[in-house]
Amino acid sequence: MPNTPKVLFVFGTRPEAIKMAPVIKVFKSENDFETRVCVTGQHREMLDQVLSFFEINPDYDLELMRQDQTLYTLTSSIVEKLELVLEEFKPKYVFVHGDTTTTCISALTSFYAGCKVCHVEAGLRTYNKFSPFPEEMNRQLTGRLADFHFAPTIASRNNLLKEGTLDSTIKVTGNTVIDALFDGVEKVKSSTPSAIKKYLSRFDQEKHWILVTGHRRENFGDGFLEICHALKEIAQSRSNVEIIYPVHLNPNVQKPVFKILDNVANVHLISPLEYPSFIWLMNKSHFIITDSGGVQEEAPSLGKPVLVMRNTTERPEAVEAGTVKLVGTDKNLIISASLSLIDDFSAYQRMSKSHNPYGDGKAANRILDFIKHLEYEN
Repeated sequence: MPNTPKVLFVFGTRPEAIKMAPVIKVFKSENDFETRVCVTGQHREMLDQVLSFFEINPDYDLELMRQDQTLYTLTSSIVEKLELVLEEFKPKYVFVHGDTTTTCISALTSFYAGCKVCHVEAGLRTYNKFSPFPEEMNRQLTGRLADFHFAPTIASRNNLLKEGTLDSTIKVTGNTVIDALFDGVEKVKSSTPSAIKKYLSRFDQEKHWILVTGHRRENFGDGFLEICHALKEIAQSRSNVEIIYPVHLNPNVQKPVFKILDNVANVHLISPLEYPSFIWLMNKSHFIITDSGGVQEEAPSLGKPVLVMRNTTERPEAVEAGTVKLVGTDKNLIISASLSLIDDFSAYQRMSKSHNPYGDGKAANRILDFIKHLEYEN
């Protein structure tokens, strides 16, 4: 296909794969583009689960995951190995997503190769370069390298405009995670995912389920100790709740979580879940306590209030809409906000019924249409 524009998608983590899947799907459905997928393997096992669920078969796998890998070694490996892919395939457009090290360094390497860099989920900002770390600087640097910016919200677009980004290069699309969520919910509607079935006998289905996730680097140490003590107190003070915590594999998370919470009767520490099991559990939960970015966007679409264990968020739209509340790693604030959602039905309803600002599930088609329009103009 000598005259067909070549498009390469590059990503390396589970959240990136989830959010890129709908975009890959619509591009692969088009004969107007030659589309290939490259994964770095920044997250290995969790990444592979998502690829299987969304039926994505990578054309290139850089297999970069190493034990005790640092940001330094990951950065250099991405440059060296992605260069070979770019030299072979010679894409016109390279799509990267969000704010990971894979995102930033792939954008830089693609810039070196003369490709047009397309940034999905562009324009999110806290303007604190250490919160979240290293994600805030990853997305800011990617924003400077990108040729086209697919902003999930008007607020994200405004951030880019304030930084001097040309308006003609920005498209507000909604967030592709909503596209993926709607697709995923449809897939798991008919039956309980097999990976979750082994846990169901342990969970009291008559009680309120509180789903917890946590993995942010900036919370390592004292932050996770505060989080764990808060969860312990919530569980011990309310017998009508079950706290379900899929524990991230990072030792900085595992050590405090298991030390403090392992023997609390109504706290269930389980292995990290595959994406279909996680969205099933999210849909069954009463509310969610998390430091994840993607969950802040997904949960409101399911009517689930979210307490965010971070002091800042690059997703202020949900806070303003009332679907999300920032509680940081302050033990007392986590406890009081959680007990309010458990005990006060009207407070729960206010968060549960608020409008989700992150889209209608058609973001991927808007991205495709933008690129097709560029090709038509050229």
